Amino acid sequence: MPHYVAIVEDAGPDKAVGIWFPDLPGCFSAGDDIDEALRNAQEALALYADSIAKEGRALPAPRTVSALRNDPEVADDLRDHTVALVALPAATVHAAE
Repeated sequence: MPHYVAIVEDAGPDKAVGIWFPDLPGCFSAGDDIDEALRNAQEALALYADSIAKEGRALPAPRTVSALRNDPEVADDLRDHTVALVALPAATVHAAE
């Protein structure tokens, strides 16, 4: 089961917590707190994978945190925000293949 690195942006108690995936452009999620945002992130990841599969495209392979640290477009976000690994649900993995 692949896991994708997620960037968790928490702007404080009066704002939603945002989550986005450096390897999946346009795939993002949010929630009222970090726990809700992470639960929603797995659903967003599954919906993104389904959409990609319907277009006949393959889901990009997830990069490691080490590889993302070497990407200048992502390195600052890794340093400044919480990082989480979000699993692609097993049913979605088989649908995307």
